[in-house]
Amino acid sequence: MKVISHRISAFALIVALLCTAAAAEEGAVEGGKELLRISTTTSLYDTLLLDEMEDIFEEMYNVDVRTVSGGTGIAIERAVKGDADLILVHDVERERKFIEDGYGLSRTCFAYNYFIIVGPEDDPAGITGLNASDAMRAIMLHGVENPGEVKFVSRGDDSGTHAREKLLWDRAGLDYAEIATSGNWYVEAGQGMGPTLMMADEMEGYTLCDTSTFAAFRRDLDLVPLIESDEFLINVYAAVPVSPAVYPDTNCEMARNFINFLVSAEGQDLIAEYGKETIGKPLFNPARGNCDLIGCSGDECLVPLAEDVCSRASA
Repeated sequence: MKVISHRISAFALIVALLCTAAAAEEGAVEGGKELLRISTTTSLYDTLLLDEMEDIFEEMYNVDVRTVSGGTGIAIERAVKGDADLILVHDVERERKFIEDGYGLSRTCFAYNYFIIVGPEDDPAGITGLNASDAMRAIMLHGVENPGEVKFVSRGDDSGTHAREKLLWDRAGLDYAEIATSGNWYVEAGQGMGPTLMMADEMEGYTLCDTSTFAAFRRDLDLVPLIESDEFLINVYAAVPVSPAVYPDTNCEMARNFINFLVSAEGQDLIAEYGKETIGKPLFNPARGNCDLIGCSGDECLVPLAEDVCSRASA
């Protein structure tokens, strides 16, 4: 009887191992559910938009969604290391490089908002009425001359917002490396958008942020938007699934399902409505109907991913 018992136990162990291996082929499984790992930028995370999306998606697909945020640079870095199945970020140049380098399958635009420059209401650098790049130059000039009165607080974390800040310095004809070392008027927070806003508020300084995070934190801030209307400040969010050609164990199929949920009527409606109940206006704009405005080409804007996109990549 003991021999039979041991054989049954061994057989059960083999069956369990085979089931685990089969499950791994379909995507990571934990607690009986598939696991979808999303690496994302802080604005989608801090505004809690992803929380609402995850709740709906988890119920639709009986999946466990795990989200880690840390800015676009960190989000991409995690995916390059194989620690994510899907990235949701907002830096088109790095998104396309991620794909060109073979790590991502495709880029799908699904939402947008705007960057704004916020600062003290009395605006000591006098940027009101300027375009974004001229405003940055004015902040720098006044900051260098009077660092006790004018400060700029940078994310300083290789995020999408930090990347846009660098582009604004460049458009102003200024070298970022020189800006970052030009005096104590320039402060690097090295943190997400929320903490950076709070730091700028405490210092009565200026900072670049996205409209969604600012709206979510506005009640706790004395800062006000000073530069809002500039076409260079459009901020587009895109989804990129990790390629199974690089990481065969990535849950590409569930990443595809999540992207198709984002671009579906339900997903776009959720984006269009999110924030209305809490602050009276939506925090993000859906990409639907705005593909030309946000500069997304036809195959990048709201096109559902084909059922065989993952299998073709693996072949």
